[in-house]
Amino acid sequence: MMSEDERKTARDQLLEAERTRKPVIQLSKTWPEITIEDAYAIADLVTQHKIAAGRSKIGNKIGLTSKAMQQSSQIDEPDYGTLLDDMRVEDGGKVAHAGYCVPRVELELSFVLGKPLQGPGVGLTDVLRATEYVVPSIEIIDARVQNPRKIFDTVADNGAAAGLVMGGRPVRPMDVDLRWVGGIMYRNAEIEETGVAAGVLGHPALGIAWLANKIGRFGARLEAGQVMLSGSFIRPVWANRGDTLHADFGPLGAVTVQFV
Repeated sequence: MMSEDERKTARDQLLEAERTRKPVIQLSKTWPEITIEDAYAIADLVTQHKIAAGRSKIGNKIGLTSKAMQQSSQIDEPDYGTLLDDMRVEDGGKVAHAGYCVPRVELELSFVLGKPLQGPGVGLTDVLRATEYVVPSIEIIDARVQNPRKIFDTVADNGAAAGLVMGGRPVRPMDVDLRWVGGIMYRNAEIEETGVAAGVLGHPALGIAWLANKIGRFGARLEAGQVMLSGSFIRPVWANRGDTLHADFGPLGAVTVQFV
């Protein structure tokens, strides 16, 4: 377990890495005693610093939702991070590649809540009833910590959250079998990855149920109006300067972002 001063030092290192676009040495090397509790506390310190500077929370992201990714990280559950208002990017928009350390993108579905969710006991149908609509999305992820990262490093780094692009056709959660929503990720003219949303814990709503139950133990809840990125159903795709990343969700439309 880290001391509060050590957690604040880690916070400052992550903030500096984001400011300079230079990843810091792994926190798990600097503080071998780091725990998952420490990592979430550090991520919260970073978030609170940004909120104090004028940003606002718009939701959460859930990561490590596939069995393969959990096994590679040596964990048995997903992780989560916070989405802030300055992370939103307009569909078709341009972002500065130099604004990130090592940007990559993922295919996901965003759930926009119409009602709050609070665990324990939240299940799949509870999430579907609380969701106002689901919309195709691209998540931009970044690493403010050097490779190879351990789960503690990723969690402390806010689950690598860096950007959110929402687009395509919003749908009500009961109007589509969300397990079978498919996606194709193009980088420029090349198909890089394909997948279906069932790759996220069997159903993308289950990641949101997990998060509601996880934070519910501390008396917290997911609020109406918040955006929940449910987890990627493809591996991350590198985004180089000049690349256009285009996510085709078939009947649900497409989402695009360009790195300049």
